[in-house]
Amino acid sequence: MAASKQSFAKQDIIEDMFSSLTTGIVNRWYPLVIDNEFGGYFTNVDCNWQLLPEQEKMIVTQARHVWTLSKISVFFNNKAFANFAMHGFDFLKNDMWDKKTGGFYQMRGREGGLSDVCGFRDEKRTYGNAFAIYGLAALYDVSRDEDVLNLAKTAFSWVESHAFDPINKGYFQFLGPDGKWFDKNSNYKTIAYDDIELGYKDQNSSIHLLEAYTELYSVWKDDLLKSKLNDLLLLIRDVITTSRGYMTLFFDREWKPVSLRDAPSEIREANYRLDHVSFGHDYETAFLLLEASHTLGIENDVKTLANAKKMVDHALDNGFDTLNGGFYDEAYYFLGSKECSVIKDTKNWWAQAEALNAYLMMSLIFPEEEKYYNTFLKQWEYVNKYIIDHDNGDWFEGGIDKEPQFKTGPKSHMWKCTYHTCRALMNCITMLADEKAMYPVESPGFVSGKKKSDEFIDHWKKTAQLLK
Repeated sequence: MAASKQSFAKQDIIEDMFSSLTTGIVNRWYPLVIDNEFGGYFTNVDCNWQLLPEQEKMIVTQARHVWTLSKISVFFNNKAFANFAMHGFDFLKNDMWDKKTGGFYQMRGREGGLSDVCGFRDEKRTYGNAFAIYGLAALYDVSRDEDVLNLAKTAFSWVESHAFDPINKGYFQFLGPDGKWFDKNSNYKTIAYDDIELGYKDQNSSIHLLEAYTELYSVWKDDLLKSKLNDLLLLIRDVITTSRGYMTLFFDREWKPVSLRDAPSEIREANYRLDHVSFGHDYETAFLLLEASHTLGIENDVKTLANAKKMVDHALDNGFDTLNGGFYDEAYYFLGSKECSVIKDTKNWWAQAEALNAYLMMSLIFPEEEKYYNTFLKQWEYVNKYIIDHDNGDWFEGGIDKEPQFKTGPKSHMWKCTYHTCRALMNCITMLADEKAMYPVESPGFVSGKKKSDEFIDHWKKTAQLLK
């Protein structure tokens, strides 16, 4: 029997994505960014894949490389990538972890000492520690090295004892050199570039703690960890996410949302960072919520699925460029308006990657709603045309339909590496490969991952029936 047109389309997409993953990303980045002299990974790489002179090392980037390398080592059944990941573990353990008061520093210099980049000094951030846990958990799943798991456990305990708010729940983001949280009224004064966020609880550190605890719980079935993961799921789903289907970005300590809708326009516009709609974070979180619920083993979790669906629908209805494809970066609900207005029409690379994963996932959970698969197809067309650098490899930092200057922009910096792109491409390839002939690699890890992916989708397809 001849294959259907859809099967051919899937095969073409799989092959293109596999090429983007391997030739375009993995083979370009590794081993180029391995710092064999001082450990860890190089941070700054220009558009021609040349290492730049300044090479600060942020815990977020370092840990994301550990996570990505761990995952691709399984996907490709390639031990070299696992070794590269273990190389990163040594730097995390010996240089990024504060041996005196605990916790991972947010920023270090190339050699592992103090860095003045971004003004972090010896400060810590819950967001950064979350990514450390995320990377360590993935590495332990590959290596089964107890030292790796022990550091992940220690980091989890440190976050819970230093960042958790026992009174109002949730987590503080800003942590000083001594590990204590601080705000604008504290004696300790920060000079870090993110000080506009000082004193607030936020969605970003919350969703990435959820992500990290999900990864850790998959390899360490600890009762306290399970409880904390469940609490995060409920916090994000029921408090941080609004009834319209987007997340509030910042809150005060008692979970009052930060809103500037009734502020003078000059104040509101100067502080959009604290109060806007971030479509990319919303549909990324939809995936993370479903992943957390499934990992926790919650049956018939209709509420979480309904919430996730509302989040991807809100982004699609309000943030998708129906003409050219791609999701806009930011929007706003102005005072007195029921409509969501786009205020930043650029299209950051990471948000485009997360959209591929989220909308393909939803198309499989809700196959009767064609809008999801159609969005995935148009999104992949957009990424192929405006995000992927077909000449030099990897992805541009933003869609060149909006920001053509990124054609000569850096391939890597402290906020851009391989985590979003590799995760999205690996997940999409795995979800699309529905026949043996369409498997891109004969890897035991890929086959195992495909089985887990199918179980995940089937779980939520059954739950979706309860929504009707």
